Amino acid sequence: MNQLLLILLLGLSTSGQNAQLINTPIAKHGPLEVKGGRIVNQHNQPPQLRGISFSWSIWNGQKYYTPETVDWLVDDFSVSLVRLSMAIEPTGGYLEQPEIQTERITRLADRAIERGIYVIIDWHDHNAERNKAQAEAFFSLMAKRYAAVPNVIYEIWNEPEQQPWSVIKTYAEAVISAIRSHDPHNLIVVGTPRWAQDVDIAAAEPISGFTNIAYAFHFYASDPHHQERLRNKADKAIKMGLPLLVTEWGVGEANGDGVFDTGKTAKWLQWMEDRQLSWANWNLTDKAETTGLLLPGASPLGNWPVSQLSPAGQYIRTELKKSAIRQ
Repeated sequence: MNQLLLILLLGLSTSGQNAQLINTPIAKHGPLEVKGGRIVNQHNQPPQLRGISFSWSIWNGQKYYTPETVDWLVDDFSVSLVRLSMAIEPTGGYLEQPEIQTERITRLADRAIERGIYVIIDWHDHNAERNKAQAEAFFSLMAKRYAAVPNVIYEIWNEPEQQPWSVIKTYAEAVISAIRSHDPHNLIVVGTPRWAQDVDIAAAEPISGFTNIAYAFHFYASDPHHQERLRNKADKAIKMGLPLLVTEWGVGEANGDGVFDTGKTAKWLQWMEDRQLSWANWNLTDKAETTGLLLPGASPLGNWPVSQLSPAGQYIRTELKKSAIRQ
């Protein structure tokens, strides 16, 4: 039996500590699947998972890729989901250091599973079509490791830039096939055109022949170009039956910086709430930018006082804790 599945069934952590999984998100929701154009849980209801996206697994963000950070996000931020954003093309990323990056991702994925939350393994790439062979190899490895572990979600292309949907779709079909040869069930998220915004284009010609396929939708809540028109595009896709997962959104603007408009952010949060969409907020870093959740110098081991959270970090923590109480 898969060791990680055994951990779930026994309710034990690999560190030997008693892990009470009875009231965890995985115990509540179980395996996720796509039915009727929606992501649903074991009770055929949308789970609306909410959580945090780690930053790129290089640069400022890499120091927070620690099990202790996962623990703090669970215990203090009340997340039900984390997203691990594995850098691909930049210096130090997967193409250059596959063993280091794979270990960095699996160590945190394993801890998320131990803590009973969901985890998105994100191929954080803008040009994945030119790295298809590497993506197939990586996700084959992940699928062998995590088959039958329902916490794991595979996000196979973070944000296509200007590639046409036909190119994205061809890439996705190849990587999905590689995953499904080892893991027939776990949810797979496909990137959509133009930085995961043109979900209506994907909805017009979705991937067929596979089960449990969802699609990424991204936005930056304060960006003047990410307002009613973008919500309308997503609503159109939802109406057409495209299952969406908001794998990345930030409180600022599309460059990660800019204005933090609380009114616009609250409107986006309510939009996701009304549609019961699961989401991961970008991003866990102490880089001095609007969407960074930590202030410079925050510990890589969690245990952050509120004074070490940025305005975005304080806002998102409050929203996550309120949502956890409602659930």
